Amino acid sequence: MSEITRVGVDLAKNVIQVHAVDAVGKVITNKALQRDKFMLWCAQLPVDCLIAMEASSSAHHWARKLVALGLDARIIAAHLVQPYRLQGKSGKNDANDASAICEAASRPTMRFVAIKTVAQQGMLSVHRLREGLKEERTACTNRIRGILAEFGLVFAQSSKVLRENLSTVIEDASNELAGIARLVIERAKSQWDELEAHIAWCDQRIAAHIKQDEHAKQATQLLGVGPVTASAVVATVGDFKQFKNGAQFGAWLGLVPKQNSSGGKNNLGSITKRGDMYVRMLLIQGAKAAVQTAHRRDDPISKWAHHLREKSGWQKAVVALANKNARILWAMFARGKSFDAHHVSVKPVVPQAAMFAA
Repeated sequence: MSEITRVGVDLAKNVIQVHAVDAVGKVITNKALQRDKFMLWCAQLPVDCLIAMEASSSAHHWARKLVALGLDARIIAAHLVQPYRLQGKSGKNDANDASAICEAASRPTMRFVAIKTVAQQGMLSVHRLREGLKEERTACTNRIRGILAEFGLVFAQSSKVLRENLSTVIEDASNELAGIARLVIERAKSQWDELEAHIAWCDQRIAAHIKQDEHAKQATQLLGVGPVTASAVVATVGDFKQFKNGAQFGAWLGLVPKQNSSGGKNNLGSITKRGDMYVRMLLIQGAKAAVQTAHRRDDPISKWAHHLREKSGWQKAVVALANKNARILWAMFARGKSFDAHHVSVKPVVPQAAMFAA
């Protein structure tokens, strides 16, 4: 155990595969451990031993436990591990995955996922619950619309309009709605009300997070960043200093274009959509609302967004504003600056002496 310097771990519910190598990359062991024996095995490793695992369920939990033991725990995104599986897609198993994770962790340019705290994961669980409840609410309202349509009752595509007419439809004896169908609609309406109450509870927890967290409160000052987006960004990222600059943070969120460039010719496509899908979706949705109403405001960012919409189109303006907000968020929290809607960025001037020296 004293010779082990790097370990790749493939996590699972009950069995955990470990692949350990020494300083020159020689395999020391590659075996499966029961979940309750994993920490006992790790406790025998040398201090500061590198232990890498994929970003999956329970990865942050195990990483916190390993750091507490004095080990160097790292988390790697799954798509960055796959190229190091020598057997390819056809050779996927726990042993090969652990070996690939161990090899990926040895790369000097490998990017690792920051370990989330218990508080971060707790707040993100509220967001995950809220998103699931929203999907259930949409399914519930669509179910109600489908049943009503079977009896010739069709309403506008607005939840507000449907709710306003639902009680009247149930009580109206002149329509063709069958008796059992009325009971079904009443039960579905009760489910809808319950889902609304659960979503309201999540919104209260998010509002409390905004009040308690200074970074989340500052994030709401940005155009197109509401309480839900601010809370999600802060809970997801944690330490913004893990990114070198705002451009890297925007790229991590997948808000930069794909490239297919060669021979000095740049070919840019749609955005990469890498990183956290939930945070990117919130930034895009907020940017849509901001761009749609940009012509009503006179601040520099709104003017810029409106001009870009007229010049390049609706979708490009939305993505550009979402990317700008991501960069501003990084500048605020990584550099400790307050938000200034009238700030004008100035490109740094490179001294001529430095240019000639390069």
